[in-house]
Amino acid sequence: MNKFKRFTVTSALPYANGPLHIGHLAGAYLPADIFVRYLRLQKKDVVYICGSDEHGAAITIKAKKEDTTPQAIIDKYHHQIKTSFEEFGISFDIYHRTSSPIHHDLSQEFFLNLYEKDEFIEKFSEQYFDEDYQQFLADRYIIGTCPNCSNPNAYGDQCENCGTSLNPTDLINPISTLSGKPPILKLTKHWFLPLDKYQPWLEQWIDTKEGEWKVNVFGQCKSWLKSGLQPRSMTRDLDWGIDVPLEEAKGKKLYVWMDAPIGYISATKQWAIDNGKDWKLYWKKQENEADEACLLHFIGKDNIVFHCIIFPSILHAHGEYILPQNVPANEFLNLEGDKLSTSRNHAVWLHEYLEEFPGKQDELRYVLTSILPETSDSEFTWKDYQARVNNELADILGNYVNRIMVLMHKYYDGKVEHETGKIVLTDKSVNTEIGRLYDEIQVNLEAYRFRAALQSVMNMARLGNGYLTEQEPWKKIKTDPAQAKEALHNGLVLMGHLAACLQPFLPATVRKMVDMLNIPFSAIAMDAEMAFASGHQLNKPVILFEKVEDEVIEKQLQKLADKKAATAPTQPAIVPAKENINYESFATMDIRTGTIVTAEKVAKTKKLLKLSIDTGLDTRTIVSGIAEYFEPEAIIGQKVSVLVNLEPREIKGILSQGMILMAESADGKLSFVVPGGEMHNGSVIR
Repeated sequence: MNKFKRFTVTSALPYANGPLHIGHLAGAYLPADIFVRYLRLQKKDVVYICGSDEHGAAITIKAKKEDTTPQAIIDKYHHQIKTSFEEFGISFDIYHRTSSPIHHDLSQEFFLNLYEKDEFIEKFSEQYFDEDYQQFLADRYIIGTCPNCSNPNAYGDQCENCGTSLNPTDLINPISTLSGKPPILKLTKHWFLPLDKYQPWLEQWIDTKEGEWKVNVFGQCKSWLKSGLQPRSMTRDLDWGIDVPLEEAKGKKLYVWMDAPIGYISATKQWAIDNGKDWKLYWKKQENEADEACLLHFIGKDNIVFHCIIFPSILHAHGEYILPQNVPANEFLNLEGDKLSTSRNHAVWLHEYLEEFPGKQDELRYVLTSILPETSDSEFTWKDYQARVNNELADILGNYVNRIMVLMHKYYDGKVEHETGKIVLTDKSVNTEIGRLYDEIQVNLEAYRFRAALQSVMNMARLGNGYLTEQEPWKKIKTDPAQAKEALHNGLVLMGHLAACLQPFLPATVRKMVDMLNIPFSAIAMDAEMAFASGHQLNKPVILFEKVEDEVIEKQLQKLADKKAATAPTQPAIVPAKENINYESFATMDIRTGTIVTAEKVAKTKKLLKLSIDTGLDTRTIVSGIAEYFEPEAIIGQKVSVLVNLEPREIKGILSQGMILMAESADGKLSFVVPGGEMHNGSVIR
């Protein structure tokens, strides 16, 4: 970190079509805020950028659902999101809007820069069109089955279940969200970014990030590159968004992922105007590389491809801008054993939390930081929230601060006095341990391991509690008052160090601690000596954290249960039973357990997979029409049920010797009929 003179830190722009929930916080905002607060403690030159993403089909879909205008939607949710961030304590230097004129101008400048360099591929392509509504369908106006995970509600640009980036034509059984009918394909002209052209450069650049980027981020990038990049359209047939600045493109708008990340730059330009700064120092290449800023994108894993593949390609093609040094993406946060879901209202909404738990921002910051999905998915539960607040914040951190402050007021009326004129930490072992914890915290913060860093801070509070218990100043005040005073003074200095280390994590709590200590907020820093002058007067103690009662948690759990009941899907129609057969007919079927050994797509078909299955009797070939639902490499090793005595038949020149049994839902989704227990291959299913 020391090699960079300045830092440009961004958090993913939230769509202004709905409120924030705790999954958003854990993915892109709380980790970035912790890191930025740490940089500021290090006296670094840092600008923290975010804003509302106010274009794209998601906005217009919301407007149609609420029978209003896109402008009304973005105004409503921009205000709500901005207010929630402020009340929660996310310390953006600017929270901007992509609907601003400065953003429109810059996005069009980017497009024209690439256009004039002939970077775009102009081509006619077939795009889905809704005949009832007589309009082309943007990605989010189309839903269908994901070809990767079989999620039946994947969007035309991305599956929110597995995170796979898609094109609308990748979807199985696509449906228009406007009419609810299958769309047709119709010819239209668009401008494509040739990602395949940039692939060699991208591979070389991303390879330099191995060992530096998170394993999950690096691995997803390599997977994308291995699959081979394809040109991606940078324009859309839409009536809401930024106009494509070409005469021949009237009525077309910039693709939201062409304009949204440019919002980081336009927001920085606005911040620079407002604060008398030079925005170019934070975004553009400098004559001396040592003068360039460190660009960091904090995002959720569903945005990795856009920030590590598409946006860097745009910056590279433009030529004047720096590239991200790191993209510390987090995985997903789940809620009470299920995925967070906006559509099902299965979420803890930030604005509701702030209303129902006034003044408890730091409690939520602490719990979320403790469970951040840094390298794998994690889970928020209300019982865990209660346990962490009660057992850790209240009983460890709050208890330590309260013990120090109460005893200082009880014995010395809150006045810090010493004949040397200065109160410092005199216990060498405690001082050494604090130094070790400082190093541990710093190393973890700079490696984006915020959970571990917070644990080290809490270990400092545990150290303080252990020290007080060992010293027992409440007993020594009668037998050795000098030693009792020294112990409490040491504990007071340790409290100052604790406040310094807590600043990135619990800013509101630190304000209370600093007020009790009666020192300026600027007086505490992670690299400063902690001392008090003799004669210093402490303020009265206050309780930092209140215990969370059972009824509070039960109320939140009931709230989630009520939401689940309100949004529960209706029972799908059941396919009627076929006519009865006799037992003898059924008994002729020989169904065995088996394991898929190999799987590959059948050439020149969309639906067929050629499977090699170990049935216990033999290893045989079976051709199955499941290619639209499962990737071949994903089902190798899958246990299956096999009808082994089905008469062999030739399919596409391949002799198929049996059939695997599948279950099909009312919406057409397939799943394997899997034998339970530890059945060996060849076990008979009766």
